[in-house]
Amino acid sequence: MARIGLKDLRHSYGPAPQAESDWALKRLDLSFADGSANALLGPSGCGKTTLLNIISGLLRPSEGSVWFDDRDVTALPADAREIAQVFQFPVVYDTMSVYDNLAFPLRNRGVPAAAIDHRVREIAALLDLEDTLQRRASGLTADGKQKISLGRGLVRSDVNVIMFDEPLTVIDPELKWRLRSKLKELHRRIGLTMIYVTHDQTEALTFADRVIVMNEGVVVQAGTPVELFERPQHTFVGHFIGSPGMNLLPATFDGGVARFAGHAVQMSVAPRAVPANAQLQIGVRPEFVSFADTGIPVSIVKVADAGRFRVVETRHAGFSIRLLVGEDAKLPSERACLRFDPSFTQLYVDGWRLGEQPR
Repeated sequence: MARIGLKDLRHSYGPAPQAESDWALKRLDLSFADGSANALLGPSGCGKTTLLNIISGLLRPSEGSVWFDDRDVTALPADAREIAQVFQFPVVYDTMSVYDNLAFPLRNRGVPAAAIDHRVREIAALLDLEDTLQRRASGLTADGKQKISLGRGLVRSDVNVIMFDEPLTVIDPELKWRLRSKLKELHRRIGLTMIYVTHDQTEALTFADRVIVMNEGVVVQAGTPVELFERPQHTFVGHFIGSPGMNLLPATFDGGVARFAGHAVQMSVAPRAVPANAQLQIGVRPEFVSFADTGIPVSIVKVADAGRFRVVETRHAGFSIRLLVGEDAKLPSERACLRFDPSFTQLYVDGWRLGEQPR
């Protein structure tokens, strides 16, 4: 295992980047603790796979360095970094049995046969492959083949890090949940450093202890799932995480008070000042909005049943505000008032939560 450090990292696929938009990865400093479970989360094209390939050695960064513990590995090729990587689509040896596929990485490293057999059967049990060990991989479904790929990534215990690049894309939804749970269980048992790349917030939040959210080559926030949900540092995090995402409302600031459409909005930490000419937005998640006797007057425009709760869309001054209401709760008439929980209401300045702007 290793602690991974990325220092002053930037990368461009072009030969002579000039504008900021020429960089696939903007400048970042990031670390992954030894034995941690991490997820890189963001939409397609945000830079997460580029970052993963730099860590693995498949790509050398244009600028900056990669460290495993106190060792600079920036110039080392992938095969010298002692890593395991599982890709989006299954990579298996079709003519080999499932057993031989799982044993292959260990045999290449001269591991004794008895130790190989123990480890292969342990991983096969974890992935429900025990009944197929003697079958040829060519006869398995896409699900089965991807489980072999996962198994080959997990079978070695001497790696610095295991990296997963969208590993469950071809897996059906029910099996996805089971495999995520098994990966989480395995991490708790053996404590290997793991980095999991995905665009799916559910995968990231249920697997990782620490989630790194990326957008347009920038790390916009790194934190626990609770931190990302309750204290989004950027409006992108508020929008991207949560279903539905955060309400973002245009704001003004005067006399030490943030206002939406002229209505004062309370916050747990009252802002004292904001930069001049900045774009201001109030952010509050639907989970922290409720109907009240007084507050922001709204009209109810839509109610959607989401099972255990309903998503109620309201409108004030031409802006939509959504809130979650229990399935059995009584809704007010078409006109009502809303209250925002001050503890979870944020003020954003040019997209960043006040006080969190990057330097």
